[in-house]
Amino acid sequence: MTLAERTLWEELRNNKTGYKFRKQHPIGDYIADFICIEKRLVIEVDGGYHNSMEQQQDDETRTTDIEKMGYTVIRFTNEEVIDNTNNIIETIKKRLYNE
Repeated sequence: MTLAERTLWEELRNNKTGYKFRKQHPIGDYIADFICIEKRLVIEVDGGYHNSMEQQQDDETRTTDIEKMGYTVIRFTNEEVIDNTNNIIETIKKRLYNE
């Protein structure tokens, strides 16, 4: 796990969202960084290599495939997680409670 993933996991596993999350959970042919099965929410934390055009296309395909399985996917960059952890948790909570 990257530093950003470890940082987010510390927040998610301490139940700051009110829901249970799993890390590195298989979903179809993919491994989700984090997943809340109850709310069908997948959270991906993207490092710098996700900036390449090829990786962005792969990410788009991955997101589409996971959404076809009935999940919502939200993505954050490593920098967003490290620099704004509290805001990221609030964004996740909004998704969990508004759907």
